[in-house]
Amino acid sequence: MSNSNESSHFSGRKRHFDSKYEDEHYKKTQRTNQHAAVVAEHYNKRENTSCAVRRNSKIYYMRNFNNWTKSVLIKKYLDKLRSGNWKHKPTILDLGCGKGGDLLKWNKGNIRKIICTDIAATSITQCKERYDLLKKKSRNNQVFDAEFLVADSGKESLKEMFSNPETEIDITSCQFVIHYTFESETQAEKMVRNACESLQEGGYFIGTTVNAKKLVNKLHSAEDMKFGNDVYSVRFQSKDSFPDFGCQYQFQLDDVVDCPEFLLKKKNLVQLCQKYGMHLVEWKTFAEFFDENCNDNENFKLIRRMKALEEYPSVSGPLNSSIRSDYDHAKKEIDRIISKHPRSEPRVATLSKTEWEAASIYVVYAFIKDSNVSRSSPERTKEETNDAEEKIPLVII
Repeated sequence: MSNSNESSHFSGRKRHFDSKYEDEHYKKTQRTNQHAAVVAEHYNKRENTSCAVRRNSKIYYMRNFNNWTKSVLIKKYLDKLRSGNWKHKPTILDLGCGKGGDLLKWNKGNIRKIICTDIAATSITQCKERYDLLKKKSRNNQVFDAEFLVADSGKESLKEMFSNPETEIDITSCQFVIHYTFESETQAEKMVRNACESLQEGGYFIGTTVNAKKLVNKLHSAEDMKFGNDVYSVRFQSKDSFPDFGCQYQFQLDDVVDCPEFLLKKKNLVQLCQKYGMHLVEWKTFAEFFDENCNDNENFKLIRRMKALEEYPSVSGPLNSSIRSDYDHAKKEIDRIISKHPRSEPRVATLSKTEWEAASIYVVYAFIKDSNVSRSSPERTKEETNDAEEKIPLVII
């Protein structure tokens, strides 16, 4: 009789535990779905803007600088493929493709095919329209093939959605997106699996994401839970707790972004990628990446062509920032040159301090598919560069 009572008591406790666990799991799932819906709705509502409207933006040069960074990153790893034994035109997977802002970059890279995915249906529609326009403008329609998928890469298995599930990918690109999936380890791993499982040996997973170390350092220097300036703001929920997954903050960037995002720590992305035979080959702040690549002749020309940096002193109207001290670093460089060459009239190209503060919270990364990578032993990673060593991008023109 006592055994029966104990069994009944234990069963009751178990049902209570299961019920409590299921309730918490349900709430967590609901929060996850809500965050995904918020992000999708935000980008679905964003309208295409004209060149004139973009030119009047407070972050005009920052956005151009980010585009330059992506262009150089994409070209760099396409070149690495071709310098190896890659004889065929590459196939690309673009995770979080948005409205297709990188299509022209890939077209210049002479690829064979691209698979574009995004959580926002409107963005995919606009991406396809941009692709169709690209084909229309191209001679003899000699443009890469493309397919478009509305999918949540942190929850759905993309490979099963490909027109050919056996498609082999040469480069996966994920620009300013992967940190959204670090709401949970499950979502982050699903995203990494989608990025890496179809990659060929020697293929690359490249992208841009948040610099967690810099965000935390800025938070600790702030008086409360929020920091930023006139063009961006970041608000955390705690100054003391930064879990590996689910560390939420609200990010606002001018009129472009206003969404919940999640901290992505370098070691966690490295460990997840390692599970799928990926080895880290590059992790650099935007400042480091710029310094390393800006002196290349083609990249320097691209800075001018893309207007990735603002000319100082301006010869075509007011500067993008009305804060005079935003260009102290540029004036200092001008004065330095004049002190050495008194008769010169030097000019430089740079970002305002305000725009750079927003751009500098990101890093570039690249992984290579390498079957020799140990999937169990932790891969050693170097710490990010100290923030104090970063300089605002500047070139003499």
